[in-house]
Amino acid sequence: LQSKVSQAMIYPVFVTGFAILIISFLMAYVVPQVVSVFDDIGGELPALTKTLIAMSDFIVNWGIYVLILFVAGVIGLKALLQKPEYREHYHRLLLRLPLIQKLVRGLNTAQFTRTFSILSGSGVAVLEAMKISAQVVNNLPLRNAILEATDRVREGTSISKALAHSKLFPPITLQLIASGENSGKLEEMLDRASNQLEREQVTMIAFMVGIMEPVIISAMGMMVLLIVLGILLPIFDLNQLVK
Repeated sequence: LQSKVSQAMIYPVFVTGFAILIISFLMAYVVPQVVSVFDDIGGELPALTKTLIAMSDFIVNWGIYVLILFVAGVIGLKALLQKPEYREHYHRLLLRLPLIQKLVRGLNTAQFTRTFSILSGSGVAVLEAMKISAQVVNNLPLRNAILEATDRVREGTSISKALAHSKLFPPITLQLIASGENSGKLEEMLDRASNQLEREQVTMIAFMVGIMEPVIISAMGMMVLLIVLGILLPIFDLNQLVK
């Protein structure tokens, strides 16, 4: 499943990086050479061209510093996320973002139910299986919710009700677990839940990537169009500039 996620993200990441490189090249090298002609001619430039020149000057003068700041920010964020308290805040934020929260819940719950199913089928006690399965969950709030549910199960609460207490797990998964508990087929229901979750996540990832591709290409085309218009508008009005 992780391999499918990585493969699905290759094209959007490549297109995004390529778009940034092209636009940066146009703004840093092409635009300054073209607009220098207008400086020699003089006259009032269109607002779009002025904005383009200002952006180009900013990239030329400050682009390297922005890049260094960005890299430093990424490194600093990674270092900050090594601390459990900050990492948990970050993971809670992911659980609040539209689409992302559904993907995060689905992937982590699929990991949990898959591992729980394997351990249950191997004869591991339920409480021990839940503890071990919690360790494969990357999202800290979800992991803590499973550990808290383990304590409730020890006190006599059913697995489905214990997990439902956190309100973090997909309802259909809780229903399948409850069905497995009532029918004595917990391992089978856990396996079915993990299969369903994995299918849903693959479908969602394909949907998100399908949306991202035209959005990225459209955004890139719009930026290039604005750059071209910013260069062409003064040319169309060249006679007025000369006057």
